[in-house]
Amino acid sequence: MRTKWIAAAAALACAGAAHAGTSPAKSPEDPRIASILEALGKVRSIGSVSLSPDAKHLAWTVKTDGKEVLQVADVDGGSPRRITATKGCSETEAIWAPDSRHLAFLSDCAGKAPGVEEGKQSDINVVDVTAKAAAKRITHLKGYVQGLEWRPDGKAIGFLYVPNATRRASATAAAKPQLGEIGVEGNEVQQVATVDVAGGAVRTLTPDELHVYEFSFSPDGDRIAYVAAPPPGDNNWWVARLYAQPATAGAKALALVDTVKLSGPLKDLQLAVPRFSPDGTRIAFVGGLMSDQGSTGGDIWTVAANGGGEPVDVTPGIHTTPAWLAWTGADRLLVAEHAAGMSRVSSYTLTEGGSKAATLFETPMTIGDGRLSLSLSLSADAGKAAFAASSFDKAPEVQVATLDGTSTPKTVTAFNAGLKPSWGKAESITWTNEGHDVQGWLLYPANYDPSKRYGMIVSIHGGPAAMVSPRWPGVGYGGAPFSALGYFVFMPNPRGSFGQGEAFVQANRKDFGYGDMRDVLAGVDVIEKNHPVDDKRLGLTGWSYGGFMTMFGVTQTGRFRAAVAGAGISNWQSYYGQNLIDQWMKPFFGASVYDNPAVYAKSSAINFIKQVKTPTLIVVGERDAECPAPQSFEFWHALRAQGVQTSLVVYPGEGHGFAREASRRDVLARALSWFDRYLSGKDD
Repeated sequence: MRTKWIAAAAALACAGAAHAGTSPAKSPEDPRIASILEALGKVRSIGSVSLSPDAKHLAWTVKTDGKEVLQVADVDGGSPRRITATKGCSETEAIWAPDSRHLAFLSDCAGKAPGVEEGKQSDINVVDVTAKAAAKRITHLKGYVQGLEWRPDGKAIGFLYVPNATRRASATAAAKPQLGEIGVEGNEVQQVATVDVAGGAVRTLTPDELHVYEFSFSPDGDRIAYVAAPPPGDNNWWVARLYAQPATAGAKALALVDTVKLSGPLKDLQLAVPRFSPDGTRIAFVGGLMSDQGSTGGDIWTVAANGGGEPVDVTPGIHTTPAWLAWTGADRLLVAEHAAGMSRVSSYTLTEGGSKAATLFETPMTIGDGRLSLSLSLSADAGKAAFAASSFDKAPEVQVATLDGTSTPKTVTAFNAGLKPSWGKAESITWTNEGHDVQGWLLYPANYDPSKRYGMIVSIHGGPAAMVSPRWPGVGYGGAPFSALGYFVFMPNPRGSFGQGEAFVQANRKDFGYGDMRDVLAGVDVIEKNHPVDDKRLGLTGWSYGGFMTMFGVTQTGRFRAAVAGAGISNWQSYYGQNLIDQWMKPFFGASVYDNPAVYAKSSAINFIKQVKTPTLIVVGERDAECPAPQSFEFWHALRAQGVQTSLVVYPGEGHGFAREASRRDVLARALSWFDRYLSGKDD
C-alpha cells in the first residue's frame, strides 16, 4: 500500500469489514492518512535476539520482504550474514546452544499443517554456524510449536507443543466458529515436549490433563518447572499453578504453588517466569495481578523446588513491576522491570526477609521482543545481555549491554537507520491524584507550532494490568498515528497499570472505570495547564480494556467530543456469559457475576447509556474471544437508539488481535478519519 493507497482504501473498507450504522465512517481516502500508513509500514521488525553463551556472537530474526529471516553476527553487530538459503518462508525463535556453536530455530518451510488455519507448519531446525553444512530439520510436527529452550547439556531441545492444533495457542487469536453443539469438542492441550538434537521421536513430558503456558529446565537438566492449568488453556491461565517434575515422559507433576488455595497476598493472583536457582533447590517466579498472559508483572517470589514450605515474597513494597528474571548467583537475580513508563534492568540481592536492588541501567525505550513482557538474552556468565529495543524516536534495533552498572546499552544494527518519526516528540508527564503517583506519555503534534492550539486524543492502554512504554509503532492500533495527523496524544498509565508497584496495580479492583478514569482526567488537566491543548477538541480511544474505558468514559463525562472504541466491553454482566476467558474476571471483581452482579453492573457502560452525547466509532473482530463482538453490537445499538452519531465495523475472521495487515490498516485509517472529522471542525 504505497501510492495506490487511495484507490485501494475504499476496496479495503468494503472487502475487509462488515459495516453497520446510521452515520458511516468516512472512507479513509485522505492522502495524509495514506502517508501515515505508508510510513508505519516501512519498519523492519525484529522477532528474536539471542546472545551466544560465550558472548562472542549474536543471532536474530528480522523481517525481510514480509518474512522473518535468521542472521548471525559478531557481538558488535559486525559481519552479519544469513546462514540458511530459505526463500518464501519464515525463521523464528533463534536460540544458541550451550556450546555457542549450534543454533536452534523454527522454520515453516515444511508447508501448511493439516487443519491449521493460521500460517504454515513450523519445525525445529538446528545449524552448526561454524560449518558449511545446511541446517538440519529435526522434527516433523503436525501442530503448533513455540518456546524453544536447549537442555543444559546441549543434547536435546525442549518446546511447547499442541499436537493437531487448529489455531494458535492464545486467547488473542481468533476463536473457532461457535457453531453446532457448543462445548462438546475436544480441547487442544499445549504440553512440554523434547527432541534429541541428533533426531528421533518427539517425547511429551507433561501430563495430558495440563495445558502448559511456559517452562524452564533446572541447571542440571533433570527437572522442569512450569506454569499450567487444566484445559481449556485460553481460559484457565488465570488459575494456573506452578509445577515441577522430572524431565522424563510419564513423570509425576508436583504442584508447588496453587494461588486459589492460598490465604495470603498471593491468593488468586497469577504466576509467570519460573526459574530454578543455580543449585536447583528453589524456584523464583513473578506473582501478581495480571490481566493477560504475556503481559507479565508483579512481585518476585521464591518457593522450595521440592514442595516444602510456603512461597515467599522477596520484593515486598517495591515501586517497580518486575516482568522477567534470571538467577545470576546463589542469592542474586537479574530482573527486567517496568518503572514509571520506563524499562529498567536491575540486580536484586536476596536477603533475610526481602531483597536489595541495584539499577544496572534504565532506558526510555521498550526492551525485549516488542511485547509487554520484558526479556533479555544473557551470556553464560551474565556479564552481557542482548535484546531488541525501540522508542518513540528510534525504530527497533538490536542492542548489547554490559551488565556492570556503569555502561549504557549499545546499538549494534542499523535495520531501520533511515526511518524518521512522522509523529511529534515524546514527553513523560507525571502527576499525583488521590494519593497516587501517576505517569503517562504525551506525544506532541507533528510539525508542532507553539503559537497554535491543538486538539488532543487520550489513548488508554489495554489490560488493565499493562503499561504504555516508549516504542516505535507498526501498522496497528496505537497513539502515534494520531500525533502524525496533528494532535497531541496522551497515553496515561493510571491506577491498575504496571510501573508503580503491585499495590498500584491492584488499586482498581472492583472499581473499573472510576479511579482509573479520575487519574486520566487529572492528567488531562495537568497537560492543559502547560500545553496549548483546546479542551473543546478532546478525543478518547483505546483497545480491549482501553475500549471499555472509552465506552464507559463517554457515559461518565461529556468532555470528549469524539471517541473510537476498539474491541470494548459495554456490559460486564452479559460479557461474563459471552466471553471464552471468564476466569480472568474473578480476581478483579472479587466474585463471579452470578455471586455479585452488582459489582459488575457498577462498571457497565450500558447502564449509563442515556448520558452519552459523544460521536463514537466502534470496531471489533468477528471472532474475538476476549471481548466478543456482541459487546460492541450492544453499545452501538444503544447509541443509535439514543440518536448519538455512531458507526460499527466488524472485521470478518479476526480475533482480539488482528492477524491480517489489511484489517490493521483499515481500522487505523477509519479511526484517523473519525477523529479528523469530529475534532478538526469537519463534519460532512
